[in-house]
Amino acid sequence: MDHDHADLASAGQLHHVELYASDLDASVDFWGWLLGELGYERKNDWDGGRSWINGPTYVVLVDADGDHHFDRTAPGLNHLAFHAGSREQVDDVTAGVREREDAWVLYDDQHPYAGGYYALYCEDPEGIKVEAVGPE
Repeated sequence: MDHDHADLASAGQLHHVELYASDLDASVDFWGWLLGELGYERKNDWDGGRSWINGPTYVVLVDADGDHHFDRTAPGLNHLAFHAGSREQVDDVTAGVREREDAWVLYDDQHPYAGGYYALYCEDPEGIKVEAVGPE
């Protein structure tokens, strides 16, 4: 199946997300690791960007022009939330984030129930909040 076109079985679900990075190498390192943990595989790699795919959904990372900084509290994107396959996967990803120097667990004093359900909240090197949600 060509994942650059719509998948009728996934109508209404997210097709792809494109993120711009001020430090592409740092962001590729983090997102490549995180998305790999969540079952994504490398889709495309080009000068100035990379993408990863999982089923009909893919994530694109592009080198940003200029010196703009992301602010998740400003109007626009606040965070991205991904389904985790199990609570154990949430725990494994959390442990991995704790070992990294370019990301950190948010709301650590309330983890893993900061949102009222079992999940990891963390920030990437750009300050984008990422969530991995575990099943009941």
